[in-house]
Amino acid sequence: MGLKKLLVALCCLALISPFLFPSTEALMRMALKRRALDCDTLNAMRIGRKLELDREARNPLQSRYGSPDPDVVYLKDYLGAQYYGEISIGTPPQKFSVIFDTGSSNLWVPSSKCLFSIPCYFHSKYSARKSKTYTAIGKSCHIKYGSGSISGFFSQDDVQVGDQLVKDQIFIEATREGSISFLLAKFDGIFGLGFQEISVGNATPVWYNMVEQELVKDPVFSFWLNRDTTAEVGGELVFGGVDEKHYKGKHTYVTLTEKGYWQFDMGDFLIGNYSTGFCDGGCAAIVDSGTSLLAGPTHVVTEINHAIGAEGVISNECKDIVAQYGDMIWDLLVAGVDPNKVCSQLNLCTVQNSAGIESVVERENEKDVSSLNPLFCTACQMTVVWIRNQLREEVTKESVLNYVNKLCNSLPSPNQESVIDCDSIPLLPNVTFTIANKAFNLTPEQYIMKTGEGFATVCLSGFMAFDVAPPRGPLWILGDIFMGAYHTVFDYGNLQLGFAEAA
Repeated sequence: MGLKKLLVALCCLALISPFLFPSTEALMRMALKRRALDCDTLNAMRIGRKLELDREARNPLQSRYGSPDPDVVYLKDYLGAQYYGEISIGTPPQKFSVIFDTGSSNLWVPSSKCLFSIPCYFHSKYSARKSKTYTAIGKSCHIKYGSGSISGFFSQDDVQVGDQLVKDQIFIEATREGSISFLLAKFDGIFGLGFQEISVGNATPVWYNMVEQELVKDPVFSFWLNRDTTAEVGGELVFGGVDEKHYKGKHTYVTLTEKGYWQFDMGDFLIGNYSTGFCDGGCAAIVDSGTSLLAGPTHVVTEINHAIGAEGVISNECKDIVAQYGDMIWDLLVAGVDPNKVCSQLNLCTVQNSAGIESVVERENEKDVSSLNPLFCTACQMTVVWIRNQLREEVTKESVLNYVNKLCNSLPSPNQESVIDCDSIPLLPNVTFTIANKAFNLTPEQYIMKTGEGFATVCLSGFMAFDVAPPRGPLWILGDIFMGAYHTVFDYGNLQLGFAEAA
Protein backbone atom coordinates (compact mmCIF):
# COMPACT_ATOMS: atom_id res chain seq x y z
CA MET A 1 0.00 0.00 0.00
CA GLY A 2 2.89 2.37 0.66
CA LEU A 3 4.03 2.23 -2.95
CA LYS A 4 0.52 2.86 -4.19
CA LYS A 5 0.16 5.93 -2.03
CA LEU A 6 3.47 7.13 -3.33
CA LEU A 7 1.94 7.20 -6.80
CA VAL A 8 -1.32 8.85 -5.87
CA ALA A 9 -0.97 12.13 -7.77
CA LEU A 10 -0.36 10.82 -11.25
CA CYS A 11 -3.75 12.03 -11.90
CA CYS A 12 -1.01 15.12 -10.46
CA LEU A 13 -12.41 12.83 -32.42
CA ALA A 14 -16.43 12.65 -39.12
CA LEU A 15 -14.94 12.32 -42.36
CA ILE A 16 -11.51 12.74 -43.91
CA SER A 17 -11.23 16.51 -44.23
CA PRO A 18 -10.13 18.17 -47.48
CA PHE A 19 -8.50 20.93 -45.40
CA LEU A 20 -5.31 22.19 -47.02
CA PHE A 21 -2.37 23.00 -44.83
CA PRO A 22 0.39 25.52 -45.49
CA SER A 23 3.88 24.56 -46.50
CA THR A 24 6.24 23.76 -43.68
CA GLU A 25 8.06 27.04 -44.28
CA ALA A 26 4.96 28.97 -43.15
CA LEU A 27 4.62 27.14 -39.86
CA MET A 28 5.44 28.51 -36.44
CA ARG A 29 7.11 25.85 -34.34
CA MET A 30 7.33 25.59 -30.58
CA ALA A 31 9.73 23.00 -29.23
CA LEU A 32 8.32 21.11 -26.27
CA LYS A 33 10.39 19.80 -23.41
CA ARG A 34 9.44 16.58 -21.71
CA ARG A 35 9.99 15.92 -18.05
CA ALA A 36 10.51 12.25 -17.30
CA LEU A 37 8.67 10.67 -14.39
CA ASP A 38 11.10 9.76 -11.64
CA CYS A 39 11.06 8.87 -7.97
CA ASP A 40 11.70 12.45 -6.89
CA THR A 41 8.74 13.66 -8.92
CA LEU A 42 6.52 10.94 -7.50
CA ASN A 43 7.59 11.81 -3.96
CA ALA A 44 6.85 15.47 -4.64
CA MET A 45 3.41 14.62 -5.95
CA ARG A 46 2.72 12.42 -2.95
CA ILE A 47 3.63 15.25 -0.59
CA GLY A 48 1.49 17.70 -2.54
CA ARG A 49 -1.53 15.44 -2.35
CA LYS A 50 -1.04 14.69 1.32
CA LEU A 51 -1.03 18.39 2.17
CA GLU A 52 -3.85 19.49 -0.11
CA LEU A 53 -6.30 16.65 -0.67
CA ASP A 54 -9.80 17.68 0.32
CA ARG A 55 -13.30 16.65 -0.67
CA GLU A 56 -13.45 19.06 -3.61
CA ALA A 57 -10.14 17.79 -4.91
CA ARG A 58 -11.30 14.17 -4.75
CA ASN A 59 -13.46 14.80 -7.81
CA PRO A 60 -11.82 17.84 -9.39
CA LEU A 61 -12.89 17.04 -12.95
CA GLN A 62 -16.54 17.12 -11.96
CA SER A 63 -16.13 20.58 -10.46
CA ARG A 64 -14.28 21.72 -13.55
CA TYR A 65 -16.72 20.52 -16.20
CA GLY A 66 -19.88 20.90 -14.17
CA SER A 67 -19.41 24.42 -12.83
CA PRO A 68 -22.16 26.84 -13.90
CA ASP A 69 -19.93 29.85 -13.13
CA PRO A 70 -18.26 31.05 -16.39
CA ASP A 71 -15.50 32.73 -14.37
CA VAL A 72 -14.49 29.55 -12.55
CA VAL A 73 -12.20 27.26 -14.51
CA TYR A 74 -10.73 24.17 -12.98
CA LEU A 75 -6.96 24.10 -13.38
CA LYS A 76 -5.63 20.57 -13.22
CA ASP A 77 -3.00 19.34 -10.84
CA TYR A 78 -0.34 20.23 -13.38
CA LEU A 79 2.39 18.66 -11.27
CA GLY A 80 2.04 15.46 -13.31
CA ALA A 81 2.22 17.27 -16.65
CA GLN A 82 5.17 16.22 -18.77
CA TYR A 83 5.27 18.67 -21.71
CA TYR A 84 6.05 22.38 -21.56
CA GLY A 85 7.66 25.09 -23.73
CA GLU A 86 9.04 28.61 -23.62
CA ILE A 87 7.51 32.02 -24.37
CA SER A 88 8.50 35.57 -23.45
CA ILE A 89 6.54 38.61 -22.31
CA GLY A 90 7.44 42.31 -22.51
CA THR A 91 10.17 44.49 -24.05
CA PRO A 92 12.89 43.49 -23.56
CA PRO A 93 11.59 39.90 -23.41
CA GLN A 94 11.19 38.11 -20.09
CA LYS A 95 11.23 34.33 -20.55
CA PHE A 96 8.82 31.82 -19.02
CA SER A 97 8.28 28.08 -19.25
CA VAL A 98 4.58 27.32 -19.72
CA ILE A 99 2.22 24.40 -20.15
CA PHE A 100 0.35 24.70 -23.47
CA ASP A 101 -3.07 23.66 -22.25
CA THR A 102 -6.06 23.03 -24.54
CA GLY A 103 -8.20 22.56 -21.43
CA SER A 104 -8.07 26.21 -20.29
CA SER A 105 -7.98 29.60 -22.02
CA ASN A 106 -6.03 32.14 -19.97
CA LEU A 107 -2.34 32.99 -20.01
CA TRP A 108 -0.87 33.56 -16.59
CA VAL A 109 2.62 33.79 -15.12
CA PRO A 110 3.96 34.72 -11.67
CA SER A 111 4.17 38.43 -10.94
CA SER A 112 7.05 40.34 -9.38
CA LYS A 113 4.38 41.55 -6.96
CA CYS A 114 3.91 38.01 -5.70
CA LEU A 115 5.59 38.54 -2.34
CA PHE A 116 3.77 36.29 0.10
CA SER A 117 3.42 33.08 -1.91
CA ILE A 118 6.33 30.68 -1.66
CA PRO A 119 5.95 29.11 -5.14
CA CYS A 120 6.65 32.49 -6.74
CA TYR A 121 10.14 32.50 -5.30
CA PHE A 122 11.05 29.35 -7.22
CA HIS A 123 9.93 30.52 -10.67
CA SER A 124 10.52 33.33 -13.13
CA LYS A 125 8.43 36.40 -12.35
CA TYR A 126 7.11 39.08 -14.71
CA SER A 127 8.18 42.62 -13.86
CA ALA A 128 6.00 45.32 -15.42
CA ARG A 129 8.47 48.09 -14.62
CA LYS A 130 11.12 46.37 -16.74
CA SER A 131 8.93 46.35 -19.87
CA LYS A 132 8.56 49.35 -22.20
CA THR A 133 5.41 47.88 -23.79
CA TYR A 134 3.48 47.22 -20.57
CA THR A 135 -0.03 48.63 -20.12
CA ALA A 136 -1.72 48.54 -16.76
CA ILE A 137 -5.23 47.09 -16.36
CA GLY A 138 -5.29 46.05 -12.72
CA LYS A 139 -8.63 44.22 -12.63
CA SER A 140 -8.34 41.45 -10.07
CA CYS A 141 -9.13 37.81 -10.83
CA HIS A 142 -9.29 34.50 -9.07
CA ILE A 143 -9.05 31.06 -10.66
CA LYS A 144 -10.17 28.01 -8.73
CA TYR A 145 -8.95 24.50 -9.33
CA GLY A 146 -9.22 21.15 -7.62
CA SER A 147 -6.63 21.47 -4.87
CA GLY A 148 -6.17 25.22 -4.50
CA SER A 149 -6.32 28.43 -6.49
CA ILE A 150 -4.37 31.32 -7.94
CA SER A 151 -5.14 35.00 -7.57
CA GLY A 152 -3.80 38.02 -9.37
CA PHE A 153 -4.71 40.83 -11.74
CA PHE A 154 -4.91 41.49 -15.45
CA SER A 155 -2.15 43.28 -17.34
CA GLN A 156 -1.36 43.88 -21.01
CA ASP A 157 1.93 43.48 -22.86
CA ASP A 158 3.48 41.94 -25.97
CA VAL A 159 3.96 38.18 -25.95
CA GLN A 160 6.59 36.38 -28.01
CA VAL A 161 5.40 32.95 -29.24
CA GLY A 162 8.03 31.21 -31.32
CA ASP A 163 9.27 33.77 -33.82
CA GLN A 164 6.04 35.82 -33.79
CA LEU A 165 5.14 38.76 -31.56
CA VAL A 166 1.57 38.99 -30.31
CA LYS A 167 0.83 42.65 -29.61
CA ASP A 168 -1.18 43.95 -26.67
CA GLN A 169 -2.03 40.61 -25.12
CA ILE A 170 -4.06 40.57 -21.91
CA PHE A 171 -2.73 38.10 -19.37
CA ILE A 172 -2.80 37.45 -15.65
CA GLU A 173 -0.05 38.37 -13.25
CA ALA A 174 -0.38 35.82 -10.46
CA THR A 175 0.26 37.30 -7.04
CA ARG A 176 -0.78 34.25 -5.08
CA GLU A 177 -0.28 30.59 -5.98
CA GLY A 178 -2.14 28.67 -3.33
CA SER A 179 -1.01 25.20 -4.29
CA ILE A 180 2.13 23.27 -3.51
CA SER A 181 1.76 21.89 -7.04
CA PHE A 182 3.16 25.14 -8.39
CA LEU A 183 5.98 25.14 -5.86
CA LEU A 184 7.17 21.75 -7.13
CA ALA A 185 6.38 22.29 -10.83
CA LYS A 186 9.07 22.63 -13.50
CA PHE A 187 7.13 25.34 -15.34
CA ASP A 188 6.23 28.93 -14.48
CA GLY A 189 2.71 29.39 -15.84
CA ILE A 190 -0.12 28.23 -18.08
CA PHE A 191 -0.75 29.11 -21.75
CA GLY A 192 -4.44 28.34 -22.43
CA LEU A 193 -5.45 27.13 -25.90
CA GLY A 194 -9.14 26.63 -25.19
CA PHE A 195 -11.98 28.87 -26.36
CA GLN A 196 -12.84 32.31 -25.03
CA GLU A 197 -16.11 30.93 -23.66
CA ILE A 198 -14.21 29.49 -20.69
CA SER A 199 -11.72 32.32 -20.29
CA VAL A 200 -11.71 33.88 -16.83
CA GLY A 201 -12.65 37.55 -17.11
CA ASN A 202 -13.56 36.88 -20.77
CA ALA A 203 -9.95 37.74 -21.62
CA THR A 204 -9.08 37.14 -25.28
CA PRO A 205 -6.85 34.05 -25.52
CA VAL A 206 -3.41 34.42 -27.05
CA TRP A 207 -4.38 32.08 -29.91
CA TYR A 208 -7.31 34.32 -30.89
CA ASN A 209 -4.95 37.30 -31.16
CA MET A 210 -2.46 35.27 -33.18
CA VAL A 211 -5.24 34.62 -35.73
CA GLU A 212 -6.64 38.18 -35.56
CA GLN A 213 -3.20 39.74 -36.04
CA GLU A 214 -2.55 37.38 -39.00
CA LEU A 215 0.50 35.84 -37.40
CA VAL A 216 -0.49 32.41 -38.72
CA LYS A 217 -1.47 31.53 -42.29
CA ASP A 218 -4.32 29.23 -41.26
CA PRO A 219 -6.31 29.10 -38.00
CA VAL A 220 -4.94 25.69 -37.05
CA PHE A 221 -2.47 24.37 -34.52
CA SER A 222 -1.28 20.82 -33.98
CA PHE A 223 0.48 18.75 -31.33
CA TRP A 224 3.09 16.06 -31.77
CA LEU A 225 4.11 14.53 -28.46
CA ASN A 226 7.14 12.28 -28.53
CA ARG A 227 6.50 9.31 -26.22
CA ASP A 228 10.08 8.03 -26.62
CA THR A 229 11.46 8.84 -23.21
CA THR A 230 15.05 8.46 -24.45
CA ALA A 231 14.68 11.05 -27.22
CA GLU A 232 16.15 14.51 -26.82
CA VAL A 233 13.11 16.26 -28.36
CA GLY A 234 10.00 16.04 -26.24
CA GLY A 235 7.58 17.08 -28.97
CA GLU A 236 6.44 20.02 -31.05
CA LEU A 237 3.49 22.41 -31.09
CA VAL A 238 2.95 23.83 -34.58
CA PHE A 239 0.92 27.00 -35.09
CA GLY A 240 -0.58 27.65 -38.54
CA GLY A 241 -0.96 24.05 -39.75
CA VAL A 242 0.75 20.69 -39.44
CA ASP A 243 4.13 19.15 -40.15
CA GLU A 244 3.72 16.06 -42.36
CA LYS A 245 6.75 14.45 -40.72
CA HIS A 246 4.78 14.15 -37.49
CA TYR A 247 2.09 11.70 -38.68
CA LYS A 248 1.28 8.77 -40.97
CA GLY A 249 -1.60 8.56 -43.46
CA LYS A 250 -4.51 11.00 -43.29
CA HIS A 251 -6.29 12.64 -40.43
CA THR A 252 -9.78 11.62 -39.42
CA TYR A 253 -11.83 14.66 -38.50
CA VAL A 254 -14.72 15.08 -36.10
CA THR A 255 -16.83 18.20 -35.58
CA LEU A 256 -16.85 19.97 -32.24
CA THR A 257 -20.09 19.80 -30.31
CA GLU A 258 -19.40 22.71 -27.97
CA LYS A 259 -17.09 25.72 -27.86
CA GLY A 260 -15.26 26.06 -24.59
CA TYR A 261 -13.23 22.91 -24.33
CA TRP A 262 -12.25 21.02 -27.48
CA GLN A 263 -15.27 18.72 -27.10
CA PHE A 264 -16.75 16.18 -29.51
CA ASP A 265 -18.99 13.10 -29.56
CA MET A 266 -17.21 9.77 -29.14
CA GLY A 267 -18.60 6.32 -29.91
CA ASP A 268 -18.13 2.96 -28.21
CA PHE A 269 -15.15 2.10 -26.05
CA LEU A 270 -13.74 -1.44 -26.33
CA ILE A 271 -11.40 -3.53 -24.22
CA GLY A 272 -9.79 -6.01 -26.56
CA ASN A 273 -12.66 -6.86 -28.94
CA TYR A 274 -15.19 -6.56 -26.14
CA SER A 275 -17.57 -3.59 -26.13
CA THR A 276 -18.12 -1.99 -22.77
CA GLY A 277 -21.49 -0.91 -24.19
CA PHE A 278 -21.49 2.31 -22.27
CA CYS A 279 -20.68 4.72 -25.10
CA ASP A 280 -22.32 2.85 -27.98
CA GLY A 281 -25.02 5.52 -27.89
CA GLY A 282 -22.40 8.26 -27.75
CA CYS A 283 -20.33 9.96 -25.06
CA ALA A 284 -18.91 13.43 -24.78
CA ALA A 285 -15.12 13.65 -24.92
CA ILE A 286 -12.53 16.39 -24.85
CA VAL A 287 -8.88 16.51 -25.89
CA ASP A 288 -6.76 18.06 -23.18
CA SER A 289 -3.03 18.61 -23.60
CA GLY A 290 -2.76 19.68 -19.96
CA THR A 291 -3.82 16.24 -18.70
CA SER A 292 -1.32 13.40 -18.69
CA LEU A 293 -3.75 10.50 -18.38
CA LEU A 294 -6.98 9.13 -19.82
CA ALA A 295 -10.06 9.77 -17.71
CA GLY A 296 -13.41 8.02 -17.98
CA PRO A 297 -16.49 6.82 -16.07
CA THR A 298 -15.75 4.85 -12.93
CA HIS A 299 -17.46 1.63 -13.98
CA VAL A 300 -15.66 1.57 -17.37
CA VAL A 301 -12.29 2.19 -15.72
CA THR A 302 -13.16 -0.60 -13.29
CA GLU A 303 -13.63 -3.00 -16.24
CA ILE A 304 -10.30 -1.82 -17.62
CA ASN A 305 -8.62 -2.42 -14.27
CA HIS A 306 -10.09 -5.92 -14.15
CA ALA A 307 -8.95 -6.71 -17.71
CA ILE A 308 -5.37 -5.51 -17.16
CA GLY A 309 -4.97 -6.80 -13.62
CA ALA A 310 -4.68 -3.41 -11.99
CA GLU A 311 -5.04 -3.38 -8.24
CA GLY A 312 -7.99 -1.35 -7.00
CA VAL A 313 -9.77 -0.98 -3.72
CA ILE A 314 -12.26 -3.67 -2.60
CA SER A 315 -15.72 -2.16 -2.29
CA ASN A 316 -17.81 -3.89 0.37
CA GLU A 317 -20.83 -1.90 -0.72
CA CYS A 318 -20.44 -3.20 -4.27
CA LYS A 319 -20.20 -6.81 -3.08
CA ASP A 320 -23.20 -6.33 -0.79
CA ILE A 321 -25.31 -5.07 -3.68
CA VAL A 322 -24.35 -8.03 -5.87
CA ALA A 323 -25.07 -10.51 -3.08
CA GLN A 324 -28.38 -9.02 -1.95
CA TYR A 325 -29.82 -7.48 -5.11
CA GLY A 326 -27.99 -9.13 -8.03
CA ASP A 327 -30.79 -11.59 -8.80
CA MET A 328 -33.45 -8.86 -8.67
CA ILE A 329 -31.42 -6.50 -10.87
CA TRP A 330 -31.03 -9.33 -13.41
CA ASP A 331 -34.76 -10.10 -13.35
CA LEU A 332 -35.80 -6.45 -13.70
CA LEU A 333 -33.47 -5.91 -16.67
CA VAL A 334 -34.65 -9.12 -18.35
CA ALA A 335 -38.23 -7.97 -17.81
CA GLY A 336 -37.45 -4.77 -19.74
CA VAL A 337 -37.45 -2.27 -16.91
CA ASP A 338 -35.71 1.02 -17.80
CA PRO A 339 -32.11 0.62 -16.52
CA ASN A 340 -32.26 4.18 -15.17
CA LYS A 341 -35.15 3.19 -12.89
CA VAL A 342 -33.96 -0.17 -11.59
CA CYS A 343 -32.14 1.17 -8.53
CA SER A 344 -34.98 3.49 -7.54
CA GLN A 345 -37.44 0.59 -7.80
CA LEU A 346 -35.20 -1.30 -5.40
CA ASN A 347 -35.24 1.72 -3.06
CA LEU A 348 -31.47 2.04 -3.32
CA CYS A 349 -31.54 5.39 -5.11
CA THR A 350 -33.83 8.37 -5.17
CA VAL A 351 -35.56 9.07 -8.48
CA GLN A 352 -33.23 12.03 -9.03
CA ASN A 353 -30.07 10.04 -8.40
CA SER A 354 -31.12 7.12 -10.59
CA ALA A 355 -30.60 9.12 -13.79
CA GLY A 356 -26.84 8.96 -13.73
CA ILE A 357 -23.95 7.33 -11.94
CA GLU A 358 -22.66 9.23 -8.97
CA SER A 359 -18.93 9.38 -8.38
CA VAL A 360 -17.51 6.82 -5.98
CA VAL A 361 -14.71 9.24 -5.27
CA GLU A 362 -17.04 12.11 -4.50
CA ARG A 363 -19.44 10.05 -2.41
CA GLU A 364 -16.96 8.19 -0.26
CA ASN A 365 -16.66 10.74 2.47
CA GLU A 366 -20.07 12.37 2.22
CA LYS A 367 -22.42 11.81 5.11
CA ASP A 368 -25.76 10.24 4.32
CA VAL A 369 -28.41 12.92 4.54
CA SER A 370 -31.34 10.58 3.93
CA SER A 371 -32.40 7.04 4.67
CA LEU A 372 -30.62 5.91 1.49
CA ASN A 373 -26.93 5.06 1.49
CA PRO A 374 -25.36 6.99 -1.42
CA LEU A 375 -22.60 4.38 -1.73
CA PHE A 376 -25.23 1.67 -2.19
CA CYS A 377 -26.89 3.83 -4.85
CA THR A 378 -23.59 4.23 -6.69
CA ALA A 379 -22.81 0.51 -6.42
CA CYS A 380 -26.30 -0.37 -7.68
CA GLN A 381 -25.98 1.94 -10.68
CA MET A 382 -22.67 0.41 -11.69
CA THR A 383 -24.00 -3.13 -11.17
CA VAL A 384 -26.93 -2.33 -13.48
CA VAL A 385 -24.54 -1.16 -16.21
CA TRP A 386 -22.31 -4.22 -15.85
CA ILE A 387 -25.20 -6.73 -15.85
CA ARG A 388 -26.95 -4.96 -18.74
CA ASN A 389 -23.76 -5.15 -20.76
CA GLN A 390 -23.38 -8.88 -20.02
CA LEU A 391 -26.98 -9.55 -21.08
CA ARG A 392 -25.88 -8.97 -24.67
CA GLU A 393 -23.88 -12.16 -24.46
CA GLU A 394 -25.27 -15.69 -24.17
CA VAL A 395 -24.25 -16.21 -20.57
CA THR A 396 -25.94 -17.51 -17.46
CA LYS A 397 -27.08 -15.45 -14.51
CA GLU A 398 -24.63 -17.22 -12.24
CA SER A 399 -21.64 -16.48 -14.47
CA VAL A 400 -22.66 -12.84 -14.86
CA LEU A 401 -23.05 -12.26 -11.13
CA ASN A 402 -19.72 -13.96 -10.52
CA TYR A 403 -18.08 -11.65 -13.09
CA VAL A 404 -19.70 -8.56 -11.56
CA ASN A 405 -18.54 -9.61 -8.12
CA LYS A 406 -14.98 -9.74 -9.42
CA LEU A 407 -15.34 -6.27 -10.89
CA CYS A 408 -16.04 -5.02 -7.37
CA ASN A 409 -12.45 -5.91 -6.52
CA SER A 410 -11.19 -3.66 -9.32
CA LEU A 411 -12.99 -0.48 -8.35
CA PRO A 412 -10.48 2.40 -8.43
CA SER A 413 -9.57 3.82 -5.08
CA PRO A 414 -10.40 7.45 -4.29
CA ASN A 415 -6.78 8.37 -4.95
CA GLN A 416 -6.96 6.85 -8.46
CA GLU A 417 -3.73 4.85 -8.16
CA SER A 418 -3.52 1.63 -10.19
CA VAL A 419 -0.29 -0.37 -10.22
CA ILE A 420 0.34 -2.94 -12.97
CA ASP A 421 2.67 -5.94 -13.04
CA CYS A 422 5.28 -4.82 -15.58
CA ASP A 423 5.87 -8.41 -16.73
CA SER A 424 2.23 -8.71 -17.78
CA ILE A 425 2.30 -5.83 -20.31
CA PRO A 426 2.82 -8.05 -23.42
CA LEU A 427 -0.23 -10.11 -22.41
CA LEU A 428 -2.62 -7.21 -21.89
CA PRO A 429 -5.40 -6.27 -24.35
CA ASN A 430 -5.57 -3.24 -26.58
CA VAL A 431 -8.20 -0.63 -25.81
CA THR A 432 -10.16 1.16 -28.53
CA PHE A 433 -11.80 4.57 -28.75
CA THR A 434 -14.37 4.92 -31.55
CA ILE A 435 -14.17 8.37 -33.12
CA ALA A 436 -16.04 9.34 -36.30
CA ASN A 437 -16.90 5.64 -36.75
CA LYS A 438 -13.20 4.78 -36.84
CA ALA A 439 -11.28 2.70 -34.32
CA PHE A 440 -8.36 4.35 -32.55
CA ASN A 441 -6.39 1.66 -30.73
CA LEU A 442 -4.01 2.02 -27.83
CA THR A 443 -1.62 -0.81 -27.06
CA PRO A 444 -0.59 -1.71 -23.50
CA GLU A 445 2.78 -0.12 -24.17
CA GLN A 446 0.94 3.11 -24.98
CA TYR A 447 -1.59 3.25 -22.13
CA ILE A 448 0.72 2.06 -19.36
CA MET A 449 3.38 4.40 -17.99
CA LYS A 450 6.73 3.30 -16.65
CA THR A 451 8.99 5.03 -14.22
CA GLY A 452 12.33 3.99 -12.74
CA GLU A 453 14.84 1.45 -13.99
CA GLY A 454 15.72 -2.14 -13.20
CA PHE A 455 14.30 -3.42 -9.92
CA ALA A 456 12.93 0.06 -9.22
CA THR A 457 10.71 0.05 -12.31
CA VAL A 458 7.06 0.75 -11.55
CA CYS A 459 4.22 0.38 -14.09
CA LEU A 460 1.08 2.47 -13.77
CA SER A 461 -2.27 2.35 -15.51
CA GLY A 462 -2.84 5.39 -17.71
CA PHE A 463 -6.54 5.43 -16.80
CA MET A 464 -8.15 7.39 -14.01
CA ALA A 465 -11.80 7.31 -12.96
CA PHE A 466 -14.20 10.22 -12.70
CA ASP A 467 -17.91 10.71 -13.28
CA VAL A 468 -19.92 13.58 -14.69
CA ALA A 469 -23.68 13.17 -14.49
CA PRO A 470 -26.01 13.82 -17.46
CA PRO A 471 -26.60 16.05 -19.33
CA ARG A 472 -22.93 17.11 -19.32
CA GLY A 473 -21.72 13.54 -18.92
CA PRO A 474 -20.69 10.82 -19.26
CA LEU A 475 -17.42 12.42 -20.28
CA TRP A 476 -14.04 11.12 -21.40
CA ILE A 477 -10.84 13.18 -21.28
CA LEU A 478 -8.14 12.21 -23.75
CA GLY A 479 -4.84 13.51 -22.43
CA ASP A 480 -1.20 13.14 -23.39
CA ILE A 481 -1.35 9.34 -23.55
CA PHE A 482 -3.83 9.53 -26.44
CA MET A 483 -2.18 12.57 -28.05
CA GLY A 484 1.17 10.78 -27.93
CA ALA A 485 -0.24 7.92 -30.00
CA TYR A 486 -2.25 10.15 -32.35
CA HIS A 487 -1.03 13.40 -33.86
CA THR A 488 -3.78 15.90 -33.09
CA VAL A 489 -4.95 18.86 -35.19
CA PHE A 490 -6.95 21.62 -33.53
CA ASP A 491 -8.80 23.25 -36.43
CA TYR A 492 -10.12 26.51 -35.02
CA GLY A 493 -11.31 27.78 -38.43
CA ASN A 494 -13.59 24.79 -39.12
CA LEU A 495 -14.31 23.92 -35.47
CA GLN A 496 -13.08 20.37 -35.75
CA LEU A 497 -10.41 18.01 -34.45
CA GLY A 498 -8.24 15.71 -36.53
CA PHE A 499 -6.38 12.55 -35.55
CA ALA A 500 -3.73 10.54 -37.37
CA GLU A 501 -1.23 7.94 -36.24
CA ALA A 502 1.81 9.72 -34.85
CA ALA A 503 5.11 9.19 -36.67
